[in-house]
Amino acid sequence: MAQIPIRRFSFRLLIFSIIIAALSVLFQYFFPECATPTLPYIVIFFFFITLFSLYVVLRNDHKKENRAFMSGYMLSRIVKFTSCLLFLFLYIFLRKDDGIRFAISFIVIYFLYSGFEIYILKKETAEVKGGKQENSGQ
Repeated sequence: MAQIPIRRFSFRLLIFSIIIAALSVLFQYFFPECATPTLPYIVIFFFFITLFSLYVVLRNDHKKENRAFMSGYMLSRIVKFTSCLLFLFLYIFLRKDDGIRFAISFIVIYFLYSGFEIYILKKETAEVKGGKQENSGQ
């Protein structure tokens, strides 16, 4: 399996995170009663956890077979999901006054980042496979 470029993924993740952060600031400005004050920090949290989890999966991608890549990816998803649940429950337990708003915001951003991750990995894998097939045919 060819290597998926981590730099390109990191750049796309940064752009995506800036867009989500800008939207969260706008949401806080226009709907302050519905928004948790921790919204920008949730975006930062997901930026770093997504970057780290995919770095772990993609760092030695060129040495892995498809089965090993999928196993590593699934393991990283389970660890990420479990970490997020623990963080979510801990925050709700410590800050009961902001728990509902935080939980809703956290879950929405979790799904946005998960969708982004799947989309980019699928796109990158298709580009890498397409480039590899084109180069091998010449």
